[in-house]
Amino acid sequence: MHNDRLDTLTDYPFDRLRSLLRGIDPPSAVPPVLMHIGEPKHQPPALIAPIVAEHADDWRRYPPPNGTPAFRETVVAWLNRRYRLPAGMLDPDRHVALVAGTREALFLTALATVPTAKRGRRPAVLMPNPFYQVYVGAAEIAGAEAVLLPASAANGFQPDLATVSPELLDRTALVYLNSPANPQGSVADLAQLCAAIRLARDHDFMLAVDECYAEIYTADPPPGGLEACATLAGGCANVLVFHSLSKRSSAPGLRSGFVAGDPDFIARFMRLRQYAGALVPLPVVAASAALWRDEAHVEANRALYREKFALAGDLLGDHPATRPAGGFYLWLDVGDGEAAARRLWAEAAIQVMPGTYLARDQAGGNPGAAYIRAALVHDLDTTSDAITRLNHVLAGRLA
Repeated sequence: MHNDRLDTLTDYPFDRLRSLLRGIDPPSAVPPVLMHIGEPKHQPPALIAPIVAEHADDWRRYPPPNGTPAFRETVVAWLNRRYRLPAGMLDPDRHVALVAGTREALFLTALATVPTAKRGRRPAVLMPNPFYQVYVGAAEIAGAEAVLLPASAANGFQPDLATVSPELLDRTALVYLNSPANPQGSVADLAQLCAAIRLARDHDFMLAVDECYAEIYTADPPPGGLEACATLAGGCANVLVFHSLSKRSSAPGLRSGFVAGDPDFIARFMRLRQYAGALVPLPVVAASAALWRDEAHVEANRALYREKFALAGDLLGDHPATRPAGGFYLWLDVGDGEAAARRLWAEAAIQVMPGTYLARDQAGGNPGAAYIRAALVHDLDTTSDAITRLNHVLAGRLA
């Protein structure tokens, strides 16, 4: 016996890429550069190790499900500073949940919000297309219909909820938004976020705003879901935001993040996590709180990404993909992403992700088919070498 909902899931993008490149030997004269995965390679902040060591005795303790009061208070203080929230809008004990990385939280959110039926019909979960793969997996495992909304150049790479019919919104249980978006680097402005919140409250669905790249931006700080809540009545009702230390602090191995927002959801979510969630060890919680308090390492991290995007602009020319509003990806239109990925590996030892693996077919085709995603996560010298090689292979092919 097995859960047949798993059968609806296609192969994960990295599995598909391995199959695409199987049998291709990259040139041996140059070192391979893996740009297909968004794993930060910057040096993690030095403060992590001594704080973990200082709390070594806590390895002997089972960690509490929601971390420590000090951690939650630090998160609220950071959210208040970052998004200029009014004092008292967030209660550390009611509005914040510690999670072992936001992948877990984004997945469990669907399990916590999708009912058996909504208004007598199969619930829907809406998400952008292209999308972070966890969204569709969570929706389908939860028994919902995953509904993909185009997020292409035509609409600024952000889904337009205004185009969704009232009938579909009425059976929607959850909407995932991603700002800044992976892979496109697009940002939803404050007006878009406010409009989405109004729809969530009018049609009684949960709006999950994935803000994991919010601290990596090339110009202005991206607005956030709680910032939009602060401009509207209703507190945090129907709204969740997700943040992680993986990208902000170049610490993906720490597996530490949080979800904040609707207090009724947070209570239900914590009940679910007691059964299904991975607990975050107390030494990691202490280091996480210190990272949320410190901005110096974040500013240095952001400056390095900006330098790499400027380098990409110099090497690739004045291409829109070299100036994303946020995130650390190049989203390059190369005509045929799979063909480009094979050529780049065969001719330049560069691995990139075909955009078609980050999206699904819908009317008009696959919105990622023409693209490749390349993560600018390496040091400057490696990045310069990789983009030079990429440009050499794809010269004249970038749209």
